[in-house]
Amino acid sequence: MTELVVTAATDGGEVLADAARVGNKFARQEVLRRAGFRVPEFFCLPAAAFDQALEALRPALPAEPADGADRAEVESWCAAAREALVGARLPVALAERIRKEFAAVAGPEGLVAVRACVVPAAAAADDASGAADALEASEAIGEDSAVDPFAGMSDSFLYVDEDGLADAVLGCWASAFNPQAVRYRTLRGLDPLRARVAVGVQRMVLGTRSFVAFTRDPRDGAVLRVVAAAYGIGEGVVQEKADIDHFFHDPATDEVTARTVRKQWSMGLPEGAAAGSPALLPVAAELAEVPVLDDGQVRAVAELAAKVEELFGVPQDIEGALTEDGVVHLLQARPLVTAPPTATAGTAPATGTADATATTATAATEDPGTAQVYWGNHNITESFPGVSGALTFSQSREFYRRSFADLYRRMGVPESWVRDNAHRLARMVGYLEGQVYYRLDDWHALHGQMPMFELVRRGWEQAMGITGPARGERRWAAPAVALALPRLAWRSALHPWQVKSFLRWWDRQMAEAETIGDSPEELIAFYRRLWERAGERWGVTLVNAFIALVVLGAGSVLLRRWTGEGPQVLVGLMGGGRENRSLEAVRAAMGLAELVGAVPELRAAVLDDASDPEQLWQQIVEGHHGAAVGDAARGYVARYGDRALHDLKLEEPTPRQRPWTVLALIRPLVRQGATVAASRADEQAAARKARERLHEVLPNPVRRAVLLGVTSLARDLARIREDTRFCRTQLFGLSRDVMWRLGAELARTGVLDDALDVADLTVEEVIGAFDGTGTVTDLRALVALRRTQRERWAKNPQRPALLGTPAGLPLARALPGASAVGKAAAADDGLLRGIGSSGGVVRGRAKVVLDPSTDPDLAAGRILVARETDPGWLFLMMSATGMVVERGTLLSHTAITGRLLGVPTVVAVPGATTAIPDGAWIEIDGAAGTVRLLPPSEQPEDPEESGEPGESDATALTTRTAPTDGTASTEKGDRT
Repeated sequence: MTELVVTAATDGGEVLADAARVGNKFARQEVLRRAGFRVPEFFCLPAAAFDQALEALRPALPAEPADGADRAEVESWCAAAREALVGARLPVALAERIRKEFAAVAGPEGLVAVRACVVPAAAAADDASGAADALEASEAIGEDSAVDPFAGMSDSFLYVDEDGLADAVLGCWASAFNPQAVRYRTLRGLDPLRARVAVGVQRMVLGTRSFVAFTRDPRDGAVLRVVAAAYGIGEGVVQEKADIDHFFHDPATDEVTARTVRKQWSMGLPEGAAAGSPALLPVAAELAEVPVLDDGQVRAVAELAAKVEELFGVPQDIEGALTEDGVVHLLQARPLVTAPPTATAGTAPATGTADATATTATAATEDPGTAQVYWGNHNITESFPGVSGALTFSQSREFYRRSFADLYRRMGVPESWVRDNAHRLARMVGYLEGQVYYRLDDWHALHGQMPMFELVRRGWEQAMGITGPARGERRWAAPAVALALPRLAWRSALHPWQVKSFLRWWDRQMAEAETIGDSPEELIAFYRRLWERAGERWGVTLVNAFIALVVLGAGSVLLRRWTGEGPQVLVGLMGGGRENRSLEAVRAAMGLAELVGAVPELRAAVLDDASDPEQLWQQIVEGHHGAAVGDAARGYVARYGDRALHDLKLEEPTPRQRPWTVLALIRPLVRQGATVAASRADEQAAARKARERLHEVLPNPVRRAVLLGVTSLARDLARIREDTRFCRTQLFGLSRDVMWRLGAELARTGVLDDALDVADLTVEEVIGAFDGTGTVTDLRALVALRRTQRERWAKNPQRPALLGTPAGLPLARALPGASAVGKAAAADDGLLRGIGSSGGVVRGRAKVVLDPSTDPDLAAGRILVARETDPGWLFLMMSATGMVVERGTLLSHTAITGRLLGVPTVVAVPGATTAIPDGAWIEIDGAAGTVRLLPPSEQPEDPEESGEPGESDATALTTRTAPTDGTASTEKGDRT
């Protein structure tokens, strides 16, 4: 008779080490037990027990689907089998046997963990003399195997007492037919009806601390032992529900480094419960700031993992727990399959960076045998935040396809190569449940064809937010770079002239737009002509970004070598200079606000929330409050009417369509009494102070002149970037105008219900409705479908900025399994760190803004905290005393605007919007790139609350550092 329950005592060592009978998970535990590791006692119900149980239920099940049956029929049968197993009763003899073994393993009052394991299809190894060898021979495929982990497909039950044991076993058997398991087996080409499950019952270790440890860095295979640990049991680490500390042990130096967080939650058995499911439990206050493991314990866990690797001969991923007495228990071990290498062989990543805090628990649960496609929207959300409509996505896709094709031609990539890789250009951006993402493998492939790309790769990856396994393969080739240097030098020499030519051409396009007629034929012809011309010229704006990265990199290297200073000095030197078009828009708004503020009656009306903005705007432009104000208002909309929040999203209106919205934008400027002269003075003062600082740290006049020359060039390139970004705003503004006018015609003729329904059509679908190239005649039904879909997406939680999806799957199937890449943890010293991009130290209340349609008044006198900004945030920025943004670089819009406005700014601060509570008192250092939450002792004693928006924060404190004696003075309303 087949043995349906096996233990170390009764088995004689034959079945427990056979993965073909008990699964890789439990066979590996038996190998570890025999080798002397501290593995909690366990027994198994082999797959044969599952086979007998399912066979006994077959008469009550529907007929098994025939070969070739459709998916619905197969899934229906599996669902029936699952329900039958859940509702079954164990045979009396088997129930009594497992109760007996329960008592032997856990004692009459003990608890156990009951886990399922999918059994591999391979036959058992004939040679059982070496348990580890037998396991290796038999684990061809199956859960926890080296080739297919079946991660998360079968169920586990924790804190199970004797009364719940039978139900837990039945639940494990039923998980063979969980919907995700059935679909996974279908995807992998396995017969979903032939699943077999073994069940392991193991004494529950009541750990106070738990860990997952890797003998190699799971991101790139580097020789670095990585430990993720949390208070409570291991489910908190694996499921990422507890607050997790990360530790890194270098076996070459025995050095331990850590990335710890404030611990609020652990997982464990609820207080007072004798058994049941684990729950989130609060961490004791005295442990919140204490690392989960000390250095000695990290080394002990790392050494344990290394011994497991030595036993099995391949890198390992282990799970374990520490009990109250400090004893380490080994619970599970499995082969570790790392991400593809991303650096030169033998080079370990720096553990002091955000990269080193990549979520190890995610790495433990991903399917490492499946190739990944990496997606990122780290900086594209400046342009397309949140969920975008089909119209916006289709326009953005066209923009990237055309403009980057022009870039590659300008940078010397052969025309034939660009043509052969048109498919990559067409998918540089993807549409992931309504959010616009870069498809990073195509960006790497396309950019990698530029020989000079390796010079800027590091800065580019930082700007794109690319970390860990999402990084591309380096292709450094010194001869190719040397050959390309003359071309880059020539391109840089011609660049100023080409930019001037581009801007002159663009201004002609804007003038031409004023003359187009209203007929669909004229609008479509203008649109086609505009984008064809743009595709031949827009590459010059991207060349500018390339050159800027080279110049900034060179400046940073020289500054570090000559002074030992960080990039904060370079940041300050980039202030000042000629106004760019984006800043002109800001100061035009300031000028309009000055004129409004000079007319008492008008000022009161603008500040009155009860005023009708549309009616008030009409009075202004008609001259009721003076010709000067009317002319300035009309001129602002004519010149800058395309600049607004989300101004690249074609479904969003701008002042061009809703001119009265300008009043909401200038209201905080009117209230503050902002002036153009004061703005310019602040900018010049900041630039002057930066030059004085350079003189202090670099007395050598020749070197100082070189650095000033480099930063002057960087400043010019930054100005060009903002100039051309403003042109891009206008390009999309013209497209919005054309599409909305075509939408109005579709609504007038009854094809659509409303002109703005075009938001849920692609550009080609809108145009195709007129020129005969459309493939759908019922546009109303298509709009309804997409609107429903978009509204559903808008309610979903925001996806990570960097994620991976399984390759080779339709995105609708791959996206639900997407995994975050490179999640960052807090710094050891409690500081949040980013890139200092506009100098100065400011204290004040935080204003966390997730929806940029927030009234600018609410940011007045506060430090703005956001995920990202775009040019439409300017009015919020101008109200703020400082800015902290989760994304961005020294060349991002936020960084440049902060410098131009003289507002202390820190960009690229991971998790800022969640780590900084709204209203919290914080201090930011725009030079050092740090953000600090102020303890109560450093906050104002009795900050007054006011009914005026933003007024309660008008007492924002700024620390001015005196360079002569190093002392600091605190003043109100002053920025350094």
